[in-house]
Amino acid sequence: MKQAKVLNDIEIRKLLKVCELTRYKERNRLVVMLSFLSGMRAVEIANLRVSNVISDTNEVLDLIVLNKEQTKGNKRQTVVVSKQLKKEIMRFIAKFPNILKNKNGFLLKTQKGNFNSQTIQNLFRQLFELANIQQASSHSGRRTFITKLSENGVAVAVIQKLARHSSLATTQRYIEVSDDKLINAVNGINV
Repeated sequence: MKQAKVLNDIEIRKLLKVCELTRYKERNRLVVMLSFLSGMRAVEIANLRVSNVISDTNEVLDLIVLNKEQTKGNKRQTVVVSKQLKKEIMRFIAKFPNILKNKNGFLLKTQKGNFNSQTIQNLFRQLFELANIQQASSHSGRRTFITKLSENGVAVAVIQKLARHSSLATTQRYIEVSDDKLINAVNGINV
């Protein structure tokens, strides 16, 4: 099975620029950032509730705790929120403060109502098409997140926890290794 494309920094910037040109630019940007900055799956993004990300005191939480109905595999999962992702969520909430009135409501909505996994996948497909990025899918953000963690020297066991994989072998399949990375690796060894 062909894996989703891992995006480079130029492609990510291009994708974010495309979001700015869309009708729901703030929402679309947050969908992209949730995927690329936390490795969230389409189903998890679609099922996010305001209460998953915002505390009772209206602060962005450090951890997003998803119940089993919100995840793949029917298991409760915890997503770590980076400083950059916190800023993205705060930016979105600042633009749409009425979201805070219903903490049990969905964080992200479509024009017709609530997202589901398929509508998130369709949104990514449209954004990648507009950005002219080939072979990318809703899973590209997740693969990019995991690959970047590896490139930054994060231990595979830590990446496994952040990716919420039960198997280390699954995590390793997500990490892309290019020829450039191999060359850089061997060039880092001096005798």
